[in-house]
Amino acid sequence: MKLARTIRFDESDENVFRRAAEAGEWAISGAFAFSDFTEDDLKGKPRQEFRNGWLSIDGFGRATFVATAEIEQAEVDALTMRLAAHFVQDYGAPSIEDALPVAENEIMHMLDLCEEHRPNTLLVVEREIADVGVREAFRVIEVAEAGVVDVLGPMADHAVEMSRVAEAKDSDQ
Repeated sequence: MKLARTIRFDESDENVFRRAAEAGEWAISGAFAFSDFTEDDLKGKPRQEFRNGWLSIDGFGRATFVATAEIEQAEVDALTMRLAAHFVQDYGAPSIEDALPVAENEIMHMLDLCEEHRPNTLLVVEREIADVGVREAFRVIEVAEAGVVDVLGPMADHAVEMSRVAEAKDSDQ
């Protein structure tokens, strides 16, 4: 069984999300957080979170990238309970019992998404507001085939330049 873990290539998530997920946290899509969003809500960091932020279940932060990883049923069960508690605490669900089926569906959706991919396959989410709710599209990047442009897309030039700056600083010391 596979689920997704958050990963970081750099510190950019700290700058683009209100709360960035730590590397290695279990994650789901988290599109439910945007169910009542309109175009007017898509400004600043909420816009970035909506467009391509995965939701970590550990700290409920957002991450740009996740990678598939093996998970045990006991961990899935614990994550489902944690997510149900989050629905009660932060979204006003009346009880854990009422929130549990929704949490199970969210976790199952992510398990289904990850299951067909090898461990360490990178996933990227892209969202848009549709006539009826939120539409999500998922991009899959096989690690063995991925280069910096495949993973970072338009950010690749910036990432390459930043790595050169870091290398220059290291050689100066």
